Amino acid sequence: MGAPKQKWTAEEEEALRAGVDKHGAGKWRNIQKDPEFACWLAARSNIDLKDKWRNMNVSASGQGSREKSRSLKLKANPNTPSVNAMVSDKVPDALPAKVADCSKGLNDGKYPASRYTEMIFEAFSALPDPNGTEVGAIVRFIEEKHEVPPNFRKKLSSKLRQLAQQGKIEKVHNGYKVINSSLGTRTPTPKQTDPFHRSKLSANSALHTTNSMVEKTAISIASEIAEAEIKSQMAYKAMLEAERVQRLAEKTDAMLQLAKEFYEQCSRGKVVIMA
Repeated sequence: MGAPKQKWTAEEEEALRAGVDKHGAGKWRNIQKDPEFACWLAARSNIDLKDKWRNMNVSASGQGSREKSRSLKLKANPNTPSVNAMVSDKVPDALPAKVADCSKGLNDGKYPASRYTEMIFEAFSALPDPNGTEVGAIVRFIEEKHEVPPNFRKKLSSKLRQLAQQGKIEKVHNGYKVINSSLGTRTPTPKQTDPFHRSKLSANSALHTTNSMVEKTAISIASEIAEAEIKSQMAYKAMLEAERVQRLAEKTDAMLQLAKEFYEQCSRGKVVIMA
């Protein structure tokens, strides 16, 4: 056996009606998460809200038919109190005020949800830290700058978690930090720039490509010139070597001719004297 269900209070019913008026029937999770109604409906599940709303509609339709039949009877008896008087006696007038008190308890009267957001981002602006601002530092800054209610810290922690879920701030190890887009410091993309800037960027890109191609061509030409110079030096050395060999061959031929003459003279019996 599960735990017995608690009877719905008049405040809870009024909060459910106000939540349906704001978010629409079927948006039970949105109604539960809405800070305006969370303090009254936190103990109820989305199934509870759905079932209660169906029962309330059935009761309202049944009450409407009963009031019609009762009004017919009242017309026959002029001494009977009016239907409006009977209904006003049964329905307490304080229900809307209590729901208003719920909203006031959540937002602390003069501190609505938007005011919490303003104070949080004011603290981030005054305490810039790329690694994140500690929650204690945010609390101390706001308490020094503003007059806060007794349950301020609890409400502030809840608002910080809500902003983190919405992607406006980011939870870090030692606290929270602001995402750049939340402060409107998003760096403009090329689509956000003017046409002149886009054409300038295109011209710069084309110039960079041209300079790169010219640089590669210059390197290639320099390499070919260096290779040609090396080949030219090798050819020059080869030419010098060929000239040296030619001179050596000429000297060799002269010595052979001289030796041949000596031999002929010796064969004829002549005496050859070499100086």
